[in-house]
Amino acid sequence: MNIQNSDFTRPRRDPLRVLVACEFSGTVRNAFLRRGHDAWSCDLQHSDDGSNRHIIGDARELLKDGWDLLLVAHPPCTRLCNSGVRWLKKPPAGRTLAEMWEELEQGASLFSDFWNAPIDRIAIENPIMHKYAKALIRNYQPPAQIVQPWWFGEPVFKATGLYLKNLDPLQPTKRLTPPLKGTDEHKAWSKVHRASPGPNRAKERSRFFIGIADAMADVWGGEVGHHA
Repeated sequence: MNIQNSDFTRPRRDPLRVLVACEFSGTVRNAFLRRGHDAWSCDLQHSDDGSNRHIIGDARELLKDGWDLLLVAHPPCTRLCNSGVRWLKKPPAGRTLAEMWEELEQGASLFSDFWNAPIDRIAIENPIMHKYAKALIRNYQPPAQIVQPWWFGEPVFKATGLYLKNLDPLQPTKRLTPPLKGTDEHKAWSKVHRASPGPNRAKERSRFFIGIADAMADVWGGEVGHHA
């Protein structure tokens, strides 16, 4: 499809064309849809909710289709994030160091393609990166902010970097009070980091949070028919 680039001087009452890349849950896509925007998700996997507004494939093939907003909800980050930097020096059992570095280069290339896409407004969600990833990303800039799900009403610890281009930072909407360390409640809030190993671990850890998605849709989209 050949969508003409948007005129950002227009009133917010017009719907935005939004591409949510690397999303199979539909959480962010649906947040924008609820506010009246023309939102689509894209991932290599099928959408969990079976929506007809989900494209199966490589989102990079859609980047030149004239979107108003590119929101990359959770690109593959296993080799980019700080928590996995140790594998670049000593690979896990059954893997080679060359494979680890190749996967790092592939992850950095994907992030670079999204960050440098021909779209005026871009947001990429990614855990905090290590120095090797930063060095590989084209035109790298630090995240505009680090957010936590518990700022938006969800009792979960997961520090998430938001890399923003021509977008305002998010503001907490329903900030919760974190429980004390060592308590059962604190352990429950740490469920993302404590997830059991298994074939679905990566998929479950990549799921996005409704509270953050709603904040994104409110700040970067707003209700169609309402002025910003």
